[in-house]
Amino acid sequence: MLRIYQNTSRRTARKAVVYATTKVACCNHSTLCGITSHARRGPPHEQRQQQRNGPHHEEFLLAGNSARGWQMPPPSRGYGMLVVRILRGALKLRYLVLGGAIGGGVSLSKKYEDWKDGLPDMKWLEDAMPQGERWNAFSRNLMEVGGLVKNAIDIDPKLKQLGEDKLSEWRNWFDNRLDDAIEAADYQGVQIVETKEDLKAKTSVAALGITTDESRKKYEKLQSQVETLQTEIMNVQIKYQKELEKMEKENRDLRQQFLILKTNKKTSAKKIKKSLIDMYSEVLDELSGYDTGYTMADHLPRVVVVGDQSSGKTSVLESIAKARIFPRGSGEMMTRAPVKVTLAEGPYHVAQFRDSDREYDLTKESDLADLRKEVEFRMRASVRGGKTVSNEVISMTVKGPGLQRMVLVDLPGIISTMTVDMASDTKDSIHQMTKHYMSNPNAIILCIQDGSVDAERSNVTDLVMQCDPLGRRTIFVLTKVDLAEELADPDRIRKILSGKLFPMKALGYYAVVTGRGRKDDSIDAIRQYEEDFFKNSKLFHRRGVIMPHQVTSRNLSLAVSDRFWKMVRETIEQQADAFKATRFNLETEWKNNFPRLRESGRDELFDKAKGEILDEVVTLSQISAKKWDDALNAKLWEKLSNYVFENIYLPAAQSDSFNTMVDIKLRQWAEQALPAKSVEAGWEALQLEFISLMERSKKSQDHDGIFDQLKGAVVDEAIRRHSWEDKAIDMLRVIQLNTLEDRFVHTKSEWDSAVKFLETSVNAKLVQTEETLGQMFGPGQMRRLTHWQYLTQDQQKRRCVKGELDKILKTDSKHLPTLSYDELTTVRKNLQRDNVDVDTDYIRQTWFPVYRKHFLQQALQRAKDCRKAYYLYTQQGAECEISCSDVVLFWRIQQVIKITGNALRQQVINREARRLDKEIKAVLDEFSDDEEKKAHLLTGKRVLLAEELIKVRMIQEKLEEFINSLNQEK
Repeated sequence: MLRIYQNTSRRTARKAVVYATTKVACCNHSTLCGITSHARRGPPHEQRQQQRNGPHHEEFLLAGNSARGWQMPPPSRGYGMLVVRILRGALKLRYLVLGGAIGGGVSLSKKYEDWKDGLPDMKWLEDAMPQGERWNAFSRNLMEVGGLVKNAIDIDPKLKQLGEDKLSEWRNWFDNRLDDAIEAADYQGVQIVETKEDLKAKTSVAALGITTDESRKKYEKLQSQVETLQTEIMNVQIKYQKELEKMEKENRDLRQQFLILKTNKKTSAKKIKKSLIDMYSEVLDELSGYDTGYTMADHLPRVVVVGDQSSGKTSVLESIAKARIFPRGSGEMMTRAPVKVTLAEGPYHVAQFRDSDREYDLTKESDLADLRKEVEFRMRASVRGGKTVSNEVISMTVKGPGLQRMVLVDLPGIISTMTVDMASDTKDSIHQMTKHYMSNPNAIILCIQDGSVDAERSNVTDLVMQCDPLGRRTIFVLTKVDLAEELADPDRIRKILSGKLFPMKALGYYAVVTGRGRKDDSIDAIRQYEEDFFKNSKLFHRRGVIMPHQVTSRNLSLAVSDRFWKMVRETIEQQADAFKATRFNLETEWKNNFPRLRESGRDELFDKAKGEILDEVVTLSQISAKKWDDALNAKLWEKLSNYVFENIYLPAAQSDSFNTMVDIKLRQWAEQALPAKSVEAGWEALQLEFISLMERSKKSQDHDGIFDQLKGAVVDEAIRRHSWEDKAIDMLRVIQLNTLEDRFVHTKSEWDSAVKFLETSVNAKLVQTEETLGQMFGPGQMRRLTHWQYLTQDQQKRRCVKGELDKILKTDSKHLPTLSYDELTTVRKNLQRDNVDVDTDYIRQTWFPVYRKHFLQQALQRAKDCRKAYYLYTQQGAECEISCSDVVLFWRIQQVIKITGNALRQQVINREARRLDKEIKAVLDEFSDDEEKKAHLLTGKRVLLAEELIKVRMIQEKLEEFINSLNQEK
């Protein structure tokens, strides 16, 4: 409140104006800078004062001022002062806002410059990046690699959606940050040369690290990474598929059991009548699983499709099956394993794998794509150990209207040269596999020859001639004749189809067209193109060139099917008799070698071994608490004794304050290494107890040694996977620290136990030290006389040094653990008098075990002196006349071992035994699905003979069933 006298002088008025101006500036400053503090402190002082004085306080002041000669300024001057205040406040506010904006812009510009300087220098990319066509070619290759990865990985839709959402969120965040940076640069007048798209492209290229010289290497590396990723994904898919099939089987069994319980009747499954070709195909499947190593004479008929790589043999098979069921490749090897395709007539055009319940509708392009992907997946999964081809047979059935009934086997194409990505034995493996299938005297050889290349370049004709020189079971097929008509000499085509060009002989010669070179053509379009070609071709319409029944895939399939069934009817009885004789011989051999045992295969033996292993796990939980305590305490001291002597006991004995040093060492030990070592000891004790249980089971009368290898492998794998719970270490640390805080022996029995523990531990260390000294100094005089042993030169030197060191210890029984310089010099000079020259290091090496023995003997003597000093210790404590600090130390360690062993025992009984049980069950489940693992672990003459007998018996029974159905059809 301004107070101005009524009759003021000019000087006083000038002072009043200055005061008012200062007041306005202060008000403006408080308006700009003190809003927050005012809001925090509440209403201004004037308002608080007015609230305290009441509404009539202003009138009272005016009255008082008038009485004292004061009066308010005129109203016109008050209004003028108010205008001045408002103008000055507005101007100051404008300057403050403008200054803050300029300062903020400068700060933002500096931040942007720092951020831009932190980015990697991208100018080198302008010189290193491939330009023009090379960059476009690399981009296309990279997109193809991405497509391969996308097709190889089948992502869960939920995870895919989650990943897309997260990626969209990251992209929006990056765009916002980039927009802010660009706006800041524009505000300061900085011209950004690179756009957002260029920056993203260069950043992605920089992440790849691609240069002109390295682009090819990077691309090859990406390809190898994709192949490795595909292999890993295939292994995961195989495991997932096995688990899915197992769950489906269990689901069917549970459903059947539910129906039985619901109806309360015994239901017998209806026997589905199978077709002849399905029954025959099952026999071949059993044979393929039985005779993987080519050890049995399998002479059952089938159609073997052979030819050079990319000769069109797979296309011929697809044309016969009327569906594009195999994957395609651009010049690379696609058929990596034998594919057995059983063709049968049916109302619907479907395909199904032998070991799967899914049916693929071949009229739908999506199912065809899934089928081709599954075939490729199975082929790659069958190739293991760096191989390129595999002998494992992929079996599938194709049914449809108008299909000819037969069994075909598509083999890998014969190659003349190998590429760098193939195994070294690929060429020989393909030749061996092809010869094996063609050497079957009842196999029909479908020899495929590419008509678009020179006949002299063919490799397959020589192999066919070696296996079937008379051509009694060979059918020759010339493919790609539409290309041959344009490129080859018509006379050569005539000679090939009439059997006059090759010395190879055959039952028949056929010409087919398997496509127009388009991957997306359907079988109907290909067959229509084939029909039109043979109708309009001038080459095949000339008189006497070829008979009409020798062209088209339809006539070829009719001829092959007819020959197949003729071969089956001629040879099936003979093959059944051969299996019957084999079965009789195996049964006789079994009775002679194992007369009191039943024929148990690997699966049955594995189930029996599984039950015995799980029984032993149950026995593990029945071990008494005392036995667990003894085992755990013994294992704990075995793991901890060396640290106690070397890092706690001996260093503390060398110091002046034994108890202080012990407290420090024990606390450091409990906080760092002791809990982890305790858990390790508990894990080893659990392992030893379980192994000992397994070993004791071998001594029982009903023990079967055939399971020993399997049990050992299961136990080793389960123990390798099993690990102690992590939280156990923290729990043990707290317990051990609390236990070590107790420094007073409470009872006489505990004192006696600690003395005995000290004596036992020292005696064990003394024995080890004596062994070390025996190796260092050689045998004694009596042993040398009785065993005719002699001392080496080094041992003689050691004995001389030991004699001098014993003198030092004899004169000073409380000698420090180290030798002084004077003592070392004295020992050297004394030895030189005896013509023994040694250095100081040699003396120190000898001193260490000698002093160790001396110290341990003194510790043993102190333990004997403290046997009856308990009551003296309780009365005098640490100032006892007899030094028993060693006993107290080992009592504290003994208590820690007991408490730790008790905690570990509770963890074993309550948690770890059950966790080990789960690990063993998981290992057994994995082994049960791994046939190679079972064959490796369950082996021997008994197992091999039983497996062979079971297989032959099954095959012979299926053959008899097929023959009966075949005779009924006749």
